[in-house]
Amino acid sequence: MTSEAIRDPLTDHLLTPQNAAFVIIDYQPTQVNSIRSMDHDELVFNIVHTTKAALTYKLPIVLSTVNVSNGSNKPTIAPLMEVLGDITAYDRTTINAWEDVEFKKAVEATSRRKIIMTALWTEACLSFPTLDMLRDGYEVYAVVDAVGGTSPAAHETALRRIEQAGARLISKTQLYCELQRDWARKDTVPGFLDVFQKFDPKQPAKPAGS
Repeated sequence: MTSEAIRDPLTDHLLTPQNAAFVIIDYQPTQVNSIRSMDHDELVFNIVHTTKAALTYKLPIVLSTVNVSNGSNKPTIAPLMEVLGDITAYDRTTINAWEDVEFKKAVEATSRRKIIMTALWTEACLSFPTLDMLRDGYEVYAVVDAVGGTSPAAHETALRRIEQAGARLISKTQLYCELQRDWARKDTVPGFLDVFQKFDPKQPAKPAGS
């Protein structure tokens, strides 16, 4: 019962806390309420718990919103901000976040080439920057159960498009397990146990408008 020595976390082909960054795009009331590919409460639950994984393993986090500064949209939903705390949100007008100068610089500043992507909608704000980042040499991992589209078909088609372009699809549970890797890494085991939290429709998340 002897674990191998930890592989170089910077060059490991799998995700590690040292080689990945986490991106969150447009989890705002309007976007959440427009999702038709999954239950809204389950979506909020999943993005919150995926974000908890990023926090547990101390990944650099880049948060972006759209059209908040110009007053036509509301900020990131409260359940997500409660776990993120005091974090800068890079507000933009572009549908494709990779075409926003400040957002792009923030991702580049992480110095990570493996990017774990979450965004609403799958067919636009997830797929467009993913396609551009793949072109620019990044590895992009889309968390399929923490993203959503305006219809099941739109969501699934967008996932197929980015996968065909080279993106890797991952679930929030796989993300936790890939970052943890070994029960002997005791410092992060308490946070890893969050993976066993299951969505309970009897206890819905706070309204998306909050």
